[in-house]
Amino acid sequence: MRKKSLKLPSASTYNQPAEGEINMTVYQEVFNRYYPFVCRQLTYLLGNRTEAEDITQETFIKLYHSPPPDFQNIGGWLARVATNLAYNYMRSEKSRKRREEKVNHKFISDTPEEHAIKGEETDYIKRALASLDDRSRLCLIMKHSGFSYEEIASATGLKKSSVGTIIARSQLKFKKFYMQTKGSDA
Repeated sequence: MRKKSLKLPSASTYNQPAEGEINMTVYQEVFNRYYPFVCRQLTYLLGNRTEAEDITQETFIKLYHSPPPDFQNIGGWLARVATNLAYNYMRSEKSRKRREEKVNHKFISDTPEEHAIKGEETDYIKRALASLDDRSRLCLIMKHSGFSYEEIASATGLKKSSVGTIIARSQLKFKKFYMQTKGSDA
């Protein structure tokens, strides 16, 4: 069975409601004719009818707000827009799933014992940091957060040449307090 072709004149033939929008008569004709085609294409591409319907709706919203200047190949235009939206959706879903897996892996992989040990370790670190004066603590944290000596000097008001010495001393104090605290709790 051969589908009847939809011959649409250019969008300028109709009275456009506003610049960048499509006439409702043209929009309704295009929607009725191409919605099943676009939705079927996206269902094959995505493998999920619900997601395909959502992206089909986005495709027709794009058509309404930013119609092509010429409707001679409106089916091709819709197919290209729908495919691009589907690819963007798949990329964002892939990224979202990776982020969720990374977070879930952190929480799922820890047994209650591991979680308790990490909590205890965090307490030791907090106590050791609290034992340092404010300037030393700030320098040490900034250094281990990836800041350069210049950035640390600028943030703390120290000379760049003093930053290394303060960090070295802070690390020694931190390590000594940490080892004493951990050793006394063991």
